[in-house]
Amino acid sequence: MEQIIKSEQAKSENDGADGEVSRQTLRLFTSIQQLDMRLLNLSLKKVSASIRVTPSSIDAEMKLIQSLCGSDESTCLLKAIKYTRKHASPSGCRAPPWRQLCGEICYIVADPFDGDKLTITAHTAGVFLNQGILQDGDEQYDRDGEYCKDLLTLLKEKSDRFAENLSNQDFKAKLSQMEEEQTMYHDGEHENAKEEGNEKKGKGKSDHAAKGKGGDAKKVEKENSKDSKKPAKEEEKKSKKLEPTLQTLPASHSPTGGSPTQHRRSVAKRTSPNRMRHSTAHDYTDDESESESEDEEEVIDRRTDMAADLPSEYWQIQKLVKYLKAGNQTATVIALCSLRDFNLSQETCQLAIRDVGGLEILINLLETEEVKCKIGALKILREISRNAYIRRSIADLGGLQVMVDILSDRDRDLKCLSAETIANVAKFKRARKVVAQNGGIEKLVQLLSSDDSEVARCGASALWSCSKSKRNKNIMRSAGVIPLLAKLLAQGAPKTLVPVVGTLQECASQPSYRKAIRTENMIQELVKHMKSSDEELQMHCASAIFKCAQDKDTRDLVRIHGGLDPMVALLNRRENKDLLAAATGAIWKCSISPENVKRFQELKAIQSLVALLSDQPEQKIGMEVLINVVGAVAECAQDAANREAIRKANGIPPLVSLLTSTNQTLLVNVCKAVGKCAQDSDNMGIIDRLDGVRLLWSLLKNPNPEVQAAAAWAICPCIESARVSVAQPDAGGTRGRGLTLLLAGSGRARSQLRGWP
Repeated sequence: MEQIIKSEQAKSENDGADGEVSRQTLRLFTSIQQLDMRLLNLSLKKVSASIRVTPSSIDAEMKLIQSLCGSDESTCLLKAIKYTRKHASPSGCRAPPWRQLCGEICYIVADPFDGDKLTITAHTAGVFLNQGILQDGDEQYDRDGEYCKDLLTLLKEKSDRFAENLSNQDFKAKLSQMEEEQTMYHDGEHENAKEEGNEKKGKGKSDHAAKGKGGDAKKVEKENSKDSKKPAKEEEKKSKKLEPTLQTLPASHSPTGGSPTQHRRSVAKRTSPNRMRHSTAHDYTDDESESESEDEEEVIDRRTDMAADLPSEYWQIQKLVKYLKAGNQTATVIALCSLRDFNLSQETCQLAIRDVGGLEILINLLETEEVKCKIGALKILREISRNAYIRRSIADLGGLQVMVDILSDRDRDLKCLSAETIANVAKFKRARKVVAQNGGIEKLVQLLSSDDSEVARCGASALWSCSKSKRNKNIMRSAGVIPLLAKLLAQGAPKTLVPVVGTLQECASQPSYRKAIRTENMIQELVKHMKSSDEELQMHCASAIFKCAQDKDTRDLVRIHGGLDPMVALLNRRENKDLLAAATGAIWKCSISPENVKRFQELKAIQSLVALLSDQPEQKIGMEVLINVVGAVAECAQDAANREAIRKANGIPPLVSLLTSTNQTLLVNVCKAVGKCAQDSDNMGIIDRLDGVRLLWSLLKNPNPEVQAAAAWAICPCIESARVSVAQPDAGGTRGRGLTLLLAGSGRARSQLRGWP
């Protein structure tokens, strides 16, 4: 609408004779827009006025009544009262998501002394009896009676004994006392939150004043001390005025009202230790690349420390979410479109949707029959699911199961949006398990066979996220993913290539996939795409070759199809560390074959690799790149000409300096590289002069048997050298002790030694 108004304004300014018509059209559009806003505001006010029951008020009533239940009829109100569902969503509702759309909050079973059990439904419009629970355990949600304003009123109407006991003075006193304690507790929490905000503001004032003159700082301290006394006085006044009842619960405990900062704290408390234990208990042991519990703790802590000052977009989004709750289909679509106008990549906007209970509503909309509502909800979920906390909330609310079902829908847009959202959510282990358990892997593999490249791209993106699990890789292979990936790789659609190659390099950690990549002629395609101008595509192609090049046949295919040349060319991309790590890794594995080493020698790859071993290489290029570079140098150093090239390129000193590193994998590669270089007498002189032999002897005390074995093999050419003698110990006796350690090495070290050439 705003775009139409702007275009009409431009027409009215530029046109001469038609200017009056454009102005009238502009007035008409403006009037329609104002009418829409008025209708939305009126509908919101009407619906807000009709809502009387909230999850927090029902929970408060339940706690009060449960404390007065028991087997003694004279001292108790009921035999028992409980929820039918123990689990509560972040909004506090215990009803299934599809029933929450109808306004239902929870279901309760009450056992009075003078009758049968009562099955009760708590609805936003009131409390009523439902038709009970069948013998097979299914609940019947249809209303069987009139609405009551609260739970106490309904129980008084349906149980004479309950009403009689409730009228007793003793029960009245107990009930009044417990209501007062609960209200005071909630009010205390409310005031504590205010005091924390005042303390932060006061602290900021005092810090700012401390930078100025001393007299001004003292004045600010006095003002802060006065301000700190005000909340306590106000609390005393409020506590005297309050008359505690079940209806006087603070707004901060409503799922849609109160302070957003307090609501975030309550969500964080509710989801920290208990939910983490619950999630990890259902996780299966697998080879994952992340630690779920640590990531989850970091996410929660970061949310609770956010500042209390929020921009206007936060409150505007919360109003739109209320329209989603209250409006009809048209209002819902309008509200979804309005939500998409905000920058949903900002964390503030994402938290606004979460804090007001918008995630539950969006997930519930996915189960409706309206395609427009589903598309709008998925577009919003796709954007906000990039947030780590939102991802876990979507999984907790059962959103993944619904999205997996949508993958079978006939609508193209729904399938694409659902797959993209799954790709964002399935970044942690529990989410990947849920997708697999609900048949999502097979459905995603089917998307790859689509003639529509966009559908295939979305399916490949979701499989890329899910392929971090070993079990999911096996399911994908059984579902026939390999020929489909080979077909998409050969087609070479630009948008599809990155997720397809990303999935391949993730799966290439398994021997069965590496063999399939070789036999399906995918090595040739990977080499071809490694020459493209897209750095992300180049990185994934090099990473896939890095993993596949463990097999000799694959290394030969890479050389035959001209893959060594682009690898060496990528060494010049030092600003992109991820691409550099992938390229150096591929060179390392490919240099295991002597034929490839000769080609690298022709391309002067040794000089480029040694150039990366400059001062402080770990800070400049990263540890992963450093491990790969040293590994490649070690493999190339098997040739005498390359050992001379390493010396001429001044590569011996940085290699010797790396013998003091603490990274175990790097130490193994460095020892191997130094040992190979030591076979040359000129290189040996440099190593001895730089105290490299002593460092090798000291590595025999390393607790890692692989490091011990690598150091022992590196010492061998040093012993054979005429310039170093075993019988001539150094000043500290390091060589003698090292020889003792070598002869009395552990069984694991000896087994490692046997495996070395």
